[in-house]
Amino acid sequence: MREQPERPIFGPEDPRLDPPNPPEIRASRSIAKAISWRVLGTLDTLVLSFVILSYLGPLFGLEEASAGDRAKTAAAIAITEVVTKLTLYFLHERLWLRLSWDRELDEDGHHRDGRRRSATKTATYRILASLDTMALGLIFTGSLATAISIGGLEVFSKLVLYFFHERFWARVRWGIVAGGATDSHSD
Repeated sequence: MREQPERPIFGPEDPRLDPPNPPEIRASRSIAKAISWRVLGTLDTLVLSFVILSYLGPLFGLEEASAGDRAKTAAAIAITEVVTKLTLYFLHERLWLRLSWDRELDEDGHHRDGRRRSATKTATYRILASLDTMALGLIFTGSLATAISIGGLEVFSKLVLYFFHERFWARVRWGIVAGGATDSHSD
């Protein structure tokens, strides 16, 4: 029995394997996904940073600070990461649009992402984003242990949040133009 060759990750090597009219994913969709994720992610970072600064900061040698000062530091981390993470998310999303692995066309000519794809996207983005959060935590607190704690705990909370965010967007058709369709406007 002869095995079927595995499809390449970055697309078929034989053009005949490409669907005749693949759907187009608009940049506006990637931007909307980036913004919706950033709102969830920033709120998560704000809360985690405040909790860690309040309960673990003193254990790591940070000065006792008032609740207001802890809130300001947590807000500085969360607000700064809005810019860094929006950029990282958009670039990550655009890279994944180039990968055909675990993606199929549905009956309407739209891409349908599989669970393995969503899980792998979750893991790769989380690595990038946690490193970013740790760097920001170090910059704003001066404590490597605090920075690692913030980034480390956020791995768990954001893995769950990101996976469900991806599954939600896998069901949203906005920003996807079916193959062969013509559109009078562009992004």
